[in-house]
Amino acid sequence: MSDVSPVLTVAADGDVRVVTLNRPERLNGVSEELHRRLSQVWRELAEDTEARAVVLTGAGRAFSAGGDFDHLRRHHHDAELRERSIRLDRTIQTEMIRFPLPVVAAVNGPAVGLGCSLALGCDLVLMAENTYLADPHVSVGLVAGDGGVTLWPLLTSLLRVKEYLFTGDRIPAGTAVELGLANRVVAAPQLMSEALTLAHRLAAQPAEALRATKAALAAVVEQVSRGGMEAALLAERSTMTSPDHIRIVDELASRASSRRPAAEGN
Repeated sequence: MSDVSPVLTVAADGDVRVVTLNRPERLNGVSEELHRRLSQVWRELAEDTEARAVVLTGAGRAFSAGGDFDHLRRHHHDAELRERSIRLDRTIQTEMIRFPLPVVAAVNGPAVGLGCSLALGCDLVLMAENTYLADPHVSVGLVAGDGGVTLWPLLTSLLRVKEYLFTGDRIPAGTAVELGLANRVVAAPQLMSEALTLAHRLAAQPAEALRATKAALAAVVEQVSRGGMEAALLAERSTMTSPDHIRIVDELASRASSRRPAAEGN
């Protein structure tokens, strides 16, 4: 199986599917198209009768830098887009929680914002030694509705959740393991090899028992997180038009735009 799109690829490695966020020139920032594909791919993979496990990674030097600035700015003036984005965020979170196959995140570079949520939505998280997690929603004037509120309290202490969601600080790979946000740190050159080895090991487990165990754990996640997810999604929609968010994103987008021509010329 090989499914190629401009923003996301799905390739087969035996009975393991490798899903790659594929906007390396924008550090795999989430555009509207990538957002949509992320809401669809989990159901497509669930219907792949030959698949037994999945690896999720990013192309280039980032796992995902989070929301693409151009996409974020469109939300400031487009109410329909805001509603659609919230629906997609809800779908992505729900589909990943309910997805029947084991998913291994191969975090090959920074995983920020929605990128961080995608990594932590996986069942097992491997991080290259020079990478980090960060959820700077609050720092850009947003509520962490796309996964931070849903997932983090299930993985680490509430005190740590508040510290890192409130500040948006980076969490180096080693610290992520200590906090329970990742399983292990891997030397960068071996990351994909180790992720695939682990995925194939999971694929070889008795399928019915593994799926049923994951489904039971998913029921726990949904029961614990449902209220928080909805509250955070609605609050994020509201903050998409807040003066702080508009100002901060405009400033960040301007800085990124001023740097881009020089970077492209190197």
